Amino acid sequence: MRERCDVAIVGYGPTGQTLAILLAQRGWRVTVLERWPTAYPMPRAIHFDHEVGRIFQAAGVADEVRAISDPCHSFAWRNGAGETLLEFGLVPQSKLSGWPASNMFHQPELERVLDRRARSLDGVSVRRGVLVFDIEPGDECVHVRARDASGEVRDVEARYAVGCDGANSFVRRWMRAPVEDLGLAFDWLIVDLITRGSRSREPGNWLVCDPRRPAAANSGGPGRRRFEFMRLPHDTLESLNDPRTAWQLLAPWGLSESDTILERHMVYTFHARWAEIWRRGRVLLAGDAAHAIPPFAGEGLGSDLRDAATLAWKLDLVLAGRAAEELLGTYAQERLPHVRSLIDLSISLGRMICMTDPDEAAARDARVIALARAGERSVIPSPPALGPGTTHAGDPHAGEFSPQGRVRMRSPGRACEGLFDDVVGRGWVLLGADGDPGRALGPDQRAFFASLGGVSAHIGAGAPLADLDGRYERFFESTGVRIVLVRPDFHVFGTAKDPAEASGLIDALARELASPSVAEEKA
Repeated sequence: MRERCDVAIVGYGPTGQTLAILLAQRGWRVTVLERWPTAYPMPRAIHFDHEVGRIFQAAGVADEVRAISDPCHSFAWRNGAGETLLEFGLVPQSKLSGWPASNMFHQPELERVLDRRARSLDGVSVRRGVLVFDIEPGDECVHVRARDASGEVRDVEARYAVGCDGANSFVRRWMRAPVEDLGLAFDWLIVDLITRGSRSREPGNWLVCDPRRPAAANSGGPGRRRFEFMRLPHDTLESLNDPRTAWQLLAPWGLSESDTILERHMVYTFHARWAEIWRRGRVLLAGDAAHAIPPFAGEGLGSDLRDAATLAWKLDLVLAGRAAEELLGTYAQERLPHVRSLIDLSISLGRMICMTDPDEAAARDARVIALARAGERSVIPSPPALGPGTTHAGDPHAGEFSPQGRVRMRSPGRACEGLFDDVVGRGWVLLGADGDPGRALGPDQRAFFASLGGVSAHIGAGAPLADLDGRYERFFESTGVRIVLVRPDFHVFGTAKDPAEASGLIDALARELASPSVAEEKA
């Protein structure tokens, strides 16, 4: 059986689902091949940040995701004596993107939301229960072959294929992509609970840096809790996988079988590694197939979905013939440094958390408390910018995440109010503080920008677009620029200080799309 599409996606977890949605919304035909006949029913990832919330918004599932999420308003590090080392008060809405800074959720519910959205789009075809066993590249297409339970072979002919098939990725093995493994591994017992009544919010979101056994207690989404306990040298896998051990470890937290349901308990090994090649010809990698990030910074799922958001718009332009195929080579250039920064952060946090030597732990506690007293409220830096790629070279703000605030658009006879992406649109956006920067563009520049679906707008006092919460005013004041060009994945392409420089931004974008600055992977 043969099927033709624009993009074949191998794997139907959140990364594959999100990529399928973002591509289908742009009008492309997507076929997804998933080896398992049904979705995995147990929780895995439980956290996403405000940047990822904006990706869900772009996928058309914002309201559904908010309904199944539990915003995290505070987070505390405590030591074995119960003393607070650090405490973070997280504002309900991020100052940058309009979503809660930190959100807890239940992955099976999220996958159901994404699945409904994907299947509602005409361009998405989902094939479950088929195992991909071969990939045959060609000059104009790639054949992805899968076999179902009856032995029937399905041949999907696609212009591009993306492996979103997880840590044990077949696509990565087919690509013979070298994997850089830092050789660090942490074993933790993960315990997921369904709670009753007020127990769902007790205790708070805590990290317990106790050298006797480091642990974590967090929301697992509405009505759920997740506890994590570090494996100690004397622990056997057999003992940790025994539910009696889970209840023994939960007892000090006041939790028992009388008020909670043990949904899952499993020992996980956290790794730190990444594929050194994310593209070979017409085949690419995304999500866990491309990298594994320890959970200590809570950015595993976030990195997966950032891959999908960046790859979607690059594939869109290449498929439409509006950009050179070499643009796909900039995908890994941008994403891999970002991922490696988060891996480094996660490892450094993990080393602080996983201390089991009492003297080392006491010294750590003293250092962290001193930082807190000195006003250093966070040991976690701002999210890293993208690596060099499709951005304006030399611009100090290129690759940073752009703001999103509440706006009101005024037009004759109508007004629309909401978050920027919903009101103005998502895609290429040229935004100015002193007038509409699109007016400074020449006819050819306007035609080029319009061919990308680009939108230009003026925001500020007296402008057609009102800045309701001052977020854009603060952005322009803090950066010292007056114009910003934002990519479809919400990262800054470049900035300008006056309208005359705006035309230079569009020219730079045209050059990047025609001939990207990229070191192509060798086939």
